Amino acid sequence: MLKVSGMQTFYDKVQALWDVSFEVNEGEYVALIGPNGAGKSTSLKSISGLLPIAGGDIEFLDQRIDRLDASDIPALGLVLIPEGRRLFGHMTVEENLLMGSYVARAKKQRQESLKSVYELFPILKDRERQMARTLSGGEQQMLAIGRGLMSRPRLLMLDEPSLGLAPKLVELVFETLEKINDTGITVLLVEQNIASALQHCDRAYLLENGRITKSGSGEELLADAYVKEAYLGL
Repeated sequence: MLKVSGMQTFYDKVQALWDVSFEVNEGEYVALIGPNGAGKSTSLKSISGLLPIAGGDIEFLDQRIDRLDASDIPALGLVLIPEGRRLFGHMTVEENLLMGSYVARAKKQRQESLKSVYELFPILKDRERQMARTLSGGEQQMLAIGRGLMSRPRLLMLDEPSLGLAPKLVELVFETLEKINDTGITVLLVEQNIASALQHCDRAYLLENGRITKSGSGEELLADAYVKEAYLGL
């Protein structure tokens, strides 16, 4: 579904990614893990068109997308839920959700999508007239995920969805992503909570210093001696 080949990205003259290559197959749940500053968020921003790539190419559903404007990519079914939620704080929960359905394909199924999001996150239905800025951190993350789902994605990319959440809510986020994946939506997750990410994903890639250094199933990387020592404290 998604094929990234030799991706190179710069911030001005500083290179952030070196020949990054990976694939995500339809229906998979794939995690991109690594330390802070490794280039994980940069990878998602590059794929979604928010950052131009200096080399390589990105294909989604056999169509090259690295030359497209970022505003054209969600209509293809590739949707990013950014780090930090990026909600419209002075708008209601419902208004934030509706903002996610602006692409023509999603707009036609807006009410059906809204019903599905409220079934996945009942608390959002209870809060639908509440301003987004007044929600708790966990509720805001639910809203950010819900807004992404309103775009009717085929591949949903999430950047650090567990950031700043209490352990109980972190587990809820990962359980929710499994439910979303079970509905047929492909998931690409960027996450610093490496243990939880590997426990839930099908496959994972380890990104270090802007380069892919390891890959394998979630179970394989959980058992990998280097990953255990460097990232899991085992």
